Amino acid sequence: MAIVKVVKYDGRPDIFAWKFPHDELGTWTQLIVNESQEAILFKGGQALDVFGPGRHTLETANIPVLNKLIKLPFGGQSPFKAEIWYINKLHSLDIKWGTPAPVQLQDPKYKIFVPLRSFGQFGIQVVESKKFLTKLVGTIPAFDQDSVTNLFKGLYLTRVKDSISSYLIKKDVSVLEINAYLIELSEHLQEKIAPTFEEYGIRLLNFFVKNVNVPEDDPAVIQLKSALAKRAEMDIIGYNYTQERSFDTLEGAATNPGSSQAGLMGAGIGMGMGFGVGGAMGSQMGGLAQEINISSSAPKTEKEDSAVTCPVCGHTCQSNRRFCTECGATLSKSCPKCNEPIARQDAKFCPECGESLAKKCGECGIQIEGEPKFCPECGNKF
Repeated sequence: MAIVKVVKYDGRPDIFAWKFPHDELGTWTQLIVNESQEAILFKGGQALDVFGPGRHTLETANIPVLNKLIKLPFGGQSPFKAEIWYINKLHSLDIKWGTPAPVQLQDPKYKIFVPLRSFGQFGIQVVESKKFLTKLVGTIPAFDQDSVTNLFKGLYLTRVKDSISSYLIKKDVSVLEINAYLIELSEHLQEKIAPTFEEYGIRLLNFFVKNVNVPEDDPAVIQLKSALAKRAEMDIIGYNYTQERSFDTLEGAATNPGSSQAGLMGAGIGMGMGFGVGGAMGSQMGGLAQEINISSSAPKTEKEDSAVTCPVCGHTCQSNRRFCTECGATLSKSCPKCNEPIARQDAKFCPECGESLAKKCGECGIQIEGEPKFCPECGNKF
């Protein structure tokens, strides 16, 4: 085998480590190392001299460790055997990663299990060539981006799963909202993964989570999105689930042929008109409420002969009525402590337990006068 005169490597940028194919070198061999590279001489599996960028002539001044090891007879082109490895020290920023299959996680906000997928990219740089070669590369002739992805797949997949799960629980964020926190999540994952890369002489430059999503055809995801869409509809129209069930009851009674209020639906009551019915429509609602036993069926007492004024339209109604027969507005209220019905709208204390009936803000706790839409102290919406 001829003695190698010149050693250099001008390969692909995605190769992190490359072994020169020949090991028969001469003491005047020219070793060329590019600006973004580093070369290491190996003898007997041991990493010896390290060469930075530039042109190096293999002589006593340049390979002192190898000279001490094998006692080279310098003065001529004496042959010797040694391996030369080139290390690429460029910043590689486009290494792709992703979860090969959806990961089952419990949504901390809605308490259901949903499959979750995630993908992104990260960047690395080899900073300690000897550690990188001895701990990671071994005897393979080349080490590229695919090798990095395959070797560290178990690491980042485990870290991604644990970090996303703990982040969702800590922030109380739904998996459907996690994409709003990708920057924070990426920084969190980089802190978790970087120490493991450093053990192999690699610096983790960045770790980006590009997207976190769920399969659209998964039954749990379909159910969750349907429930959220229903809640959004209720928020827009202005009613809750309990009120919706009441509307369903009223609609069923109105469509009953034997009911005297069957014409109520024909007058225009729909799912979105529950709060806009007034006047004559309210009168029919009051009659319907009485028919379906909304009002109390207790025997008449002396208190029922007294009258109460509707706070909405001012109509005078009997005190045993819970709804105004003119506009359908609620006439009575209940004690928040003992649930005893309160007939008088202007009552300040419960006649049963003495609890104060003044409205209080749920945020700051101050008493509220009248029927404002927002708390005058903290601005909380009622």
